[in-house]
Amino acid sequence: MKVKAYTDGACSGNPGPGGWGVYLVAENNLGEILKEEALYGKNQETTNQIMELTAAIQALESLKRQNVEITVFTDSKYVVDGITKWIFGWLKNNWHTASKKPVANRSLWEELFNLTKNQNVKWVWVKGHAGVPGNEKADSLAVKGREEASNELRS
Repeated sequence: MKVKAYTDGACSGNPGPGGWGVYLVAENNLGEILKEEALYGKNQETTNQIMELTAAIQALESLKRQNVEITVFTDSKYVVDGITKWIFGWLKNNWHTASKKPVANRSLWEELFNLTKNQNVKWVWVKGHAGVPGNEKADSLAVKGREEASNELRS
């Protein structure tokens, strides 16, 4: 089984109310869809980076089995570069950047990194709002979460 996870975050203001979305597609080895699942959540006071990271974390946490082949599609270069490049320097430098500053959102990066240890994860950056169907679904889920968070603040 292969899983495609499309993830996205949305935020009104930075910080402000935000949401995250995950659209999961499980396929057999022939590429036939076995299952689809949509997940989303919200936070009344957050940042876009936190929502992007949260979406990726939620995608990996949703997997019931270990060693599943998963491809995570995200329009966040922050997430892709962070988990495939920067994190190794952060680990070597005790969670400090090359400029000796503490890594922002460290606890989320640690959680995401730990989730990748028992999974076969491929990270793919996709251009946002470019008509990639899975990314568009993840975006609409993230926006739904953001709108719910905004509405809660208004009431």
